[in-house]
Parts: sequence; C-alpha cells; structure tokens
Amino acid sequence: MLKENYPYYLGNKPVAPNQDLIVTDKFTDEVATRVAIADEQTIDAAIQKAVDATEAMRELPSYKKQEVLLHCVDRFIERAEELAVSLCIEAGKPIKDSRGEVSRLIDTFRIASEEAVRINGEVMSLDRTTKSEGYSGMFKPVPIGPCSFISPFNFPLNLAAHKVAPALAVGCPFILKPASMTPIGALIIGEVLAETDLPEGAFSILPCRRDGAHLFTEDDRLKLLSFTGSPGVGWDLKAKAGKKKVILELGGNAACLVDHDTNIEDAVNRIIIGAFYQSGQSCISVQRIIIHESIYDEVKSNLIEATQKLKSGNPRNEDTFIGPMISEKEATRLDNWIQSAVNSGARLLCGGGRDGAMLQPTLLENVKNEDKINCQEAFGPVAVLSKFNDYEEALDRINNSVFGLQAGIFTRDIYKAHRAWDKLEVGGVVIGDVPSWRVDHMPYGGVKDSGLGREGIRFAIEDMTELRLMVIRDL
Repeated sequence: MLKENYPYYLGNKPVAPNQDLIVTDKFTDEVATRVAIADEQTIDAAIQKAVDATEAMRELPSYKKQEVLLHCVDRFIERAEELAVSLCIEAGKPIKDSRGEVSRLIDTFRIASEEAVRINGEVMSLDRTTKSEGYSGMFKPVPIGPCSFISPFNFPLNLAAHKVAPALAVGCPFILKPASMTPIGALIIGEVLAETDLPEGAFSILPCRRDGAHLFTEDDRLKLLSFTGSPGVGWDLKAKAGKKKVILELGGNAACLVDHDTNIEDAVNRIIIGAFYQSGQSCISVQRIIIHESIYDEVKSNLIEATQKLKSGNPRNEDTFIGPMISEKEATRLDNWIQSAVNSGARLLCGGGRDGAMLQPTLLENVKNEDKINCQEAFGPVAVLSKFNDYEEALDRINNSVFGLQAGIFTRDIYKAHRAWDKLEVGGVVIGDVPSWRVDHMPYGGVKDSGLGREGIRFAIEDMTELRLMVIRDL
C-alpha cells in the first residue's frame, strides 16, 4: 500500500509544506495518497540550488557517480515489490506489467552505472595542411549544466529514470516534474537518491501545477529541457524554451506490417501484446496493422479470437491483462473516436465497450485515412486492420503519418527488411517483432511530430554533454 502522504524533494531534501495533490487509485477512483505540491517560489529555489551544485557535480569523480547509481540499483531491488504495487495503484497498470517496469527501472540505472565510467574524449590529428603542422588537438565531453526534466504518466518509473540516470552518470544537477496523476514512482526515486551523498542541490523532484511549471521550460539558468509527453504540449514547450537544448520524446501511431511469409501464430501473439499491453497507453503501441491480402482473413480471425480472450479488470489481480486507462476522460475520448469511425463506415470487429475508465480492447477495419483513430495517436487499447498487396505501397502507407517513432515489420525477406530500414521515416525499424519493442540502452526516439533527439543512456548522455576542444601548438 502507499504511504498516507509523500513530500517533494527540494535540493536533495524531503519537504512537506502541504498535502494538496491528491493521487487516486486508477481502478477504484478512490483517494490513494496525498502529495506535497511545489509552488513557483519553490521551483525557482530548486533551479538556483541546481545552479549552485553545478561545479560540485561536474567535479564528482566517475567512480562516485557510479556508486550513487549502484546504490539506487540495490535499493530498487530491495524495494521492488513496493515499487510495483505503488505503480499498479497510481497508474492502474496490471501488477505483472508493473513488475516488468520495475525491472526496467533497475536495468536503466545499472546501464547508467556502466556508462558513468566510460564517458571518454578523443585525440585528433590536426596537421592536414602546412598551416596546421605542429598542432595537435583533443576533445572531451563536459556536463551541459542544470537540466529540466518533465516525465509522463504512462511509465512513471522508467521514463523518469531515462532522464535521471544519465544526468547522474554525466554529473548534471537536475529538477524533475513528474506527471501529477502518477508522481509516486519519481518521489520514491527521490527518497533513494536522498540516501546518497550527492552534492546539495544535485536534484529536486517537484510535482506542481501548470501555473508554476513554466519555469521548467522558460528559465534561462537551465541548459537542457527533456520532455516526454504529448506532441501538442511538447512542441509548445520547445517554442518557449529559449536558448536551451530541447529533447522531445512525443507520440506516435505506430504501424506493424505483416507480410505473406510470416509465422502467423507468432505474429498474432506479438501484436496482441504490442497493441494492448498496459491498455495501449504507450507511444509505440501497435495502432495500425497492415496485413498482406493473402493471409489477411486468417490473421484477422486469429487477432479477434486472441483479443476476446484478454482478461480485463482489477490491475492487482495476477491474471489481469487489461487495466483501466489513466482516467475516465481519456477513455471517453477514445470511445468517441471509435464511435466516430464506425459512424463513418468502419467495421467494429470486437470490443468497443466502455465502463468508466475501462475500455474493452478493440479492433476495427475499413477505417478511413482521415479518421482520428487512424491518423492521430489513440494512446489506448485500439488497433486498426487493413490489407496490402504491394510492399512498396505498404511502406508508403506507413510513412503517410505526421508521426515517425517506430515501425514493426514481420517478414523473412532480408531485402525487404533492408528496404524498410532505408525507406521508413521513423526513429527505429523492428524486424520480426512489433514496434512496441524496446530495451533501455538502444537509441530511442522519433522524427517528424514524434520528437527530437534520442533516449537510451549512452545517447541521452551525448545530449547532456558538450564537446570541449583543446588545441596544443608545439613550441
């Protein structure tokens, strides 16, 4: 169970001036706990503490940074079930999936601990012309400085970790704003970090309302903003961010192509997970399923059968696969999109029912390109089926989207695999699996409306550092 209340963390220390943020159990909609909420003055103070900690963090030896990260790994392992239950309650994520996210949290900090001791520079020759004879050069990455992080509700542990862990590995002080609907995971990370001897001001974790959150984006003392969330909010923040570097991990409407040579049973099993894992609330959830016409009917039949077998209900039950969406408001939005598509000619294959925040896993076909359920991000347990007979045309159809995060291609043809890798306008192409596949050290991010930059510890570290050159003239 959750504690009765939680503090926020200001300059490494727990502070509880109020209990104004109510966090609900997403399945029962009952009050689960209360959290201290930061005002604008507190956020301003946190930024200054991060600025004041910049030099101490920059000078922290690599082994010290590694020790902090490994301490977190050990404590997260010890508190794994507490973290999983907390996540299950605050996010409505089925308990098995919650345990999976805790495992990824641990992996992410462990990977960061490895990278903390191998952030290296390079020696380069400069004597390529007579002018530069007698000169040599070298460069090294240095921490960019105080960072601002804004994390989303759908992976409140691991997506916060993808910002916090590389910052610690580099030596960047940071302020973090967790999602107001799911702040507990980030605050537990703060509780563990507070056990270490990080320099004062190294971190602040501050749930807050929008009226004070503008400082996370606009304050010039911050040198980097990393935001994960909706495209509309993300691009608006970028426009307001000023001179700081901006990393955006935004939305998608990921496509999964199933070619004629595919193992149908395997593809169906993977697509069911990709489309409906944690109620489809993932930016790389399978939303568009494009199936070769020769196997379309068989794949469709198997998908319907598998979808109808999924168990919905209380996320604390071990056998629950579909839990609630994050709120009834979001479930109502997506329900309206489904009904709109049906009213314009789409065929409902299964699902389509809603009870509060619980939305049945849903499959549709004959959906028009312009229907929201097809061209926007559903972010819920819905997928759209269509057929193809020309592979190049199918790739064009995948590209016919404002998004470009990841795509999945089920094919046994290596030439088609490479063609997809060459042609698809996405951040990642996954061959033989769903676009929802991700591990925490790979480069992850999108193009077009799906964002800027890449996560994955090594790649986040590149964004959180700047190259500094030294040139030496022989005397």
